Amino acid sequence: MDVLTTVTSMQEAARAAHVSGKTVGFVPTMGFLHEGHLSLMHLARKECDRLVVSIFVNPIQFGPSEDLDSYPRDLDRDLALCKSCGVDVVFLPAVDEMYATDRSVYVDENSLATGLCGQLRSGHFQGVLTVVAKLFNMVAPDVAVFGQKDAQQLALIRRMVRDLNFPVEIIAGPIVREAGGLAMSSRNIYLSTAQRGQAVWLNLALKEAMCLAAEGKKDTDFLKASVRSIIKREAPDMTIEYIAVVDNESMEPVEVAGAGTLIALAVQIGKTRLIDNVLL
Repeated sequence: MDVLTTVTSMQEAARAAHVSGKTVGFVPTMGFLHEGHLSLMHLARKECDRLVVSIFVNPIQFGPSEDLDSYPRDLDRDLALCKSCGVDVVFLPAVDEMYATDRSVYVDENSLATGLCGQLRSGHFQGVLTVVAKLFNMVAPDVAVFGQKDAQQLALIRRMVRDLNFPVEIIAGPIVREAGGLAMSSRNIYLSTAQRGQAVWLNLALKEAMCLAAEGKKDTDFLKASVRSIIKREAPDMTIEYIAVVDNESMEPVEVAGAGTLIALAVQIGKTRLIDNVLL
């Protein structure tokens, strides 16, 4: 497994793979890997000849009061996990390798990014799309795999690929959950035992909404109220940021849930922000 730290070396490796007729798969991460990340690597491994994983904590997608400095890191463990998944190249750039000090070009999206997390995290998706566009230019993947847990991010990346004509196939990897149903996240390490006990109710509340929709109770205000009441009753220490029922592609709110409807939520518990979703 090669570990590359410069843009030039990554681009040279990508060109060499394509010249030799090999397909390139890509999984971008911010490190502190867990089973959710590994599932994306296993999925990508089946789709390509050469698998690249990036580990880069992207500063421009963090807000001024967010956890950039304290974001969990364990590089030695990450590299060992990448190797165990058959990764061919780990791209490990420094911040000054990725961004010029006088940078002035960013990637903005003005429709899908306006609601849900975008409404609350100003500049977050601009940072995400900018770094993903840059990584696509460096890694030159044929296929890239992103997790369904970040459903709005996934929809935005698909829109960027479509609108900017990136020659990349985007594959969604299913949400991987802990034993109690909590969606895996690097930030779960922040949770206390008591907070983790409450956090499992996020998935349970979403599953209840799915059951209600399957029974024909598809009014979205009713579904949102059901999710809200379960969280407030069973997880009183959580602050609900949003509960949304939207179209999975456009991220536009819908009045009646159906196939392709996403039920998504974000909450804050202690210093930890958690997101989760289910797709009907």
